[in-house]
Amino acid sequence: MLFFNVVKVFVIPILLAAVLTALFYPLYERLLRLFRGRRGLSSIVCCLVLFLGMLVPLYVVADLVSREVIAFYQKAVPAIREIIQQGDAGLLGRIKAWPIFSRVDFSQVDWQASLQDILRNSSRVIATVIDKTSRSTFQVVANLFITLFTLFYFFKDGPDVLKRLKYLSPLDDRHEDELIHRFVSISRATIKGTLVIGVVQGTLGGLTLWIFGVGQPVLWGVVMVILSVIPLVGSWLVLYPAGIIQLIVGNIWQGVGILLVSAIVIGNIDNLLRPRLVGREAGMHDLLIFFSTLGGMSLFGVLGFILGPVIAVFFLTLLDIYSIEFKPTLDVASSGAVSTPKSVESEDS
Repeated sequence: MLFFNVVKVFVIPILLAAVLTALFYPLYERLLRLFRGRRGLSSIVCCLVLFLGMLVPLYVVADLVSREVIAFYQKAVPAIREIIQQGDAGLLGRIKAWPIFSRVDFSQVDWQASLQDILRNSSRVIATVIDKTSRSTFQVVANLFITLFTLFYFFKDGPDVLKRLKYLSPLDDRHEDELIHRFVSISRATIKGTLVIGVVQGTLGGLTLWIFGVGQPVLWGVVMVILSVIPLVGSWLVLYPAGIIQLIVGNIWQGVGILLVSAIVIGNIDNLLRPRLVGREAGMHDLLIFFSTLGGMSLFGVLGFILGPVIAVFFLTLLDIYSIEFKPTLDVASSGAVSTPKSVESEDS
């Protein structure tokens, strides 16, 4: 227990390093053959490739998003103030004129106060996000360094570490192999089936907004990637409101185009890509994936969408091992039979 308290602050980087090792170990093996069995050099090169492959795109996207957040705020503030000043002669009047709102009594709504609250809250949210981002920069860099440092040794000494863990484990070899297989499978399924599909949906969603003239497409694309990572949620939470807003402001063909692309193309990406990318690797029910993803994100932060399902599949594998080892007892208990087997009773008689 004392040792766990010492290392618990490193649990997330270690788990992330284990997931990345399971996912990119084939790349390490190729480098190992290329460098003629030099484990240290192969591990360094593999970690460097992953570092550059993840850091450079993230830096570029983060820079674009920060610029678009500022541009969006600078554009939204004057637009909202103009809506307040115009009153019923502007956008508010067009909204009230829509047939769908004809039965709604807008006289009780203080539009000016509501829009001012939106301005105040949005500025507060942006300030909070900037403050948290600046304060967590060191933590992100530290976790990245620890993950890469751990990843180096997992690549280099992975087979020896697994052999030692299997030696210390009281489980049968077949159960240990099943745990390892499930871990690798869920790691690949989570990355391929969640992250890749989320990136594809967010990218296509951002391109759709850009084509139809909606501002800050990179910002909304990143938002759609995050929403697509969450099971049963997706890019429609951005695209449908964007299409409806375009219809309200009078951009009919842009609004219709966004809604059609969202419903016909982007909405079916999950159905088309998930069977090809994931297949049955995950081995979990959709509801369990939903709860484990949300629970992992609430416990571990952004990386929880990977770590949550991994922990859940470990739990399910242990349940499977338990059901195999204690199958006779469980069968007797489920059938409601007495504890004495029938064969023994017949021999006694």
